[in-house]
Amino acid sequence: MIVAITGGTGFLGSHLARTLVANGHYAKVLARGINHRDPSIRKTPNAAFTPIQLNDEKKLYAAFSGCDAVAHLVGINREVEKGDFQRVHVESTKTVIHAARRAGVKKIVLVSYLRARPRALSAYYKSKWDAEELIRACELDYTILKPGIIYGSGDSMLSSIKRTLDIIPGVAVFPAVGLMEKKMRPIAIEDMVRILIAALIEDRLSRQTIAVVGPEEITLSKVVQRVAKVMRKLVLVLPVPALAQYMIAASMEKSMREPLIAFAQIRMLAEGMSEPLPDSELLPSDLVPHIELTEETIRAGLLQPGE
Repeated sequence: MIVAITGGTGFLGSHLARTLVANGHYAKVLARGINHRDPSIRKTPNAAFTPIQLNDEKKLYAAFSGCDAVAHLVGINREVEKGDFQRVHVESTKTVIHAARRAGVKKIVLVSYLRARPRALSAYYKSKWDAEELIRACELDYTILKPGIIYGSGDSMLSSIKRTLDIIPGVAVFPAVGLMEKKMRPIAIEDMVRILIAALIEDRLSRQTIAVVGPEEITLSKVVQRVAKVMRKLVLVLPVPALAQYMIAASMEKSMREPLIAFAQIRMLAEGMSEPLPDSELLPSDLVPHIELTEETIRAGLLQPGE
């Protein structure tokens, strides 16, 4: 099969592309730019890379022609300019749907967010939900996957924790979000890709909106402590009010090219990434994520792609 992947040079997209190729399929890797953490994805055999703007329906139509399915994975967790969430998550989805329909694509798989919902205060949540609604209303077969946080080589969670611990000499002080931390259920990239393959290649989960959560409920503090142990680094985790964290994140977004934490991520952590919403269905038992966040999986996740 041939699968087009929007956001194909990103963390999830590059792992999906490599898995597709390893299983004898072909990937069309589509992206606005280059993921500097993993530039090698552009040279992967049987994974053709095409630089493309997702508002260009003509080029998307050409890229989708001959494809059996589209994995729509493009997404951002912060706005450089006001309205970026709407442009990247909603407007791009409209264009992808139109181009896919014209090109004769049979199925679209959208990766949204676990807590995306209407009438949310967060523009991130709302834009993700609006993209879901567009997919559910389209005439094509679809699957919508709603994970919380995904980890693995080249991710944002483990790599951000490592960057924070690396820049602080001696005993590192790590701020937890909120005086009473909410929990999350991290998903290993291997589990997430396995679910994507089931939807894209095995024609499963048709016309369903599925919540995806990992096997363990855990706080960010515990994750940080496990990463610090693997790095042989001493760490002191201190609870910090969410309001202060929002201010820190806003400052980082203005001053850093790659902020250690984004405003939208603070909101996710403050709310928790553990409980699916009532409108989401659950995975069949054979697709439920099972890989745990152990020292072994953390060590592998801290490696850069290709190492």
